Amino acid sequence: MIAARSARRPSRWLVGVLATALAFLLAPAGTARAADSPPVPIPPNTGLTDRGTGVVAMSDRDFVVKVRLAGLWEIPAGNMAAEKSDDPRIQEIGRTIAGQHVVLDKLDIAVAKKLGVELPNLPNTQQAGWLNEMRNASSPQQFNQIYVDRLRAAHGKIFPAIATIRASTRNDSVRKLAQQANQFVMTHMTLLESSGIVDYGSLPTAPPPAAANKGPVPVDNAMVAAASSSSGVPGVNTSVILLVLAVALVAGVVTTMRIFRTR
Repeated sequence: MIAARSARRPSRWLVGVLATALAFLLAPAGTARAADSPPVPIPPNTGLTDRGTGVVAMSDRDFVVKVRLAGLWEIPAGNMAAEKSDDPRIQEIGRTIAGQHVVLDKLDIAVAKKLGVELPNLPNTQQAGWLNEMRNASSPQQFNQIYVDRLRAAHGKIFPAIATIRASTRNDSVRKLAQQANQFVMTHMTLLESSGIVDYGSLPTAPPPAAANKGPVPVDNAMVAAASSSSGVPGVNTSVILLVLAVALVAGVVTTMRIFRTR
């Protein structure tokens, strides 16, 4: 009996090895690559303080106000999406964005109090117009398009502004708020794009890059004036230069003749 059992064990072991090898060979190649790829990094909060220390620039104050304004129209817009849309995806996107703006709004109010920034309580004229567009939509489908396009365009506009503040502010509370706002805005852009109806063709395009000066020497107005004049000296008339050259030539001839006479 013992000999018979020991004889069966190698066969079961062999079957297991063969099954594992077959499963490995039949597994999709993309699965292995996906497992090996690094995860998307999430910025940590390490080093970000919130003591309100550091100079507060006018751009910092403007940023804190704009974060508040974003919530003042995106929260009611998200609530409308949950009520007026006939698409479960849009409804969920609206609820999520509205809820996240409630959180961001609280963070913004805390920073404003710390820095003495006065915040508005109503959306601006443009934002109020967007809300009226949504209220007056003639159908759920029209509402869906207005909601997604208006919010996607607004997030795309504020996105680079947040990056500028995050990179340049001297105040630690503003820096942390910009870090947090950046995460919210990126999430909201992705949520809106997941609807599948974003009209990318209507989004504003990036401004053209500034023309770089050619050559290692910076070009200024004086150099441009010099290059555009025939004399190469800005502010000097060509006739004056020719007259000076003629006088110098005559003086040279006279001097030469005097030298020969003395000999």
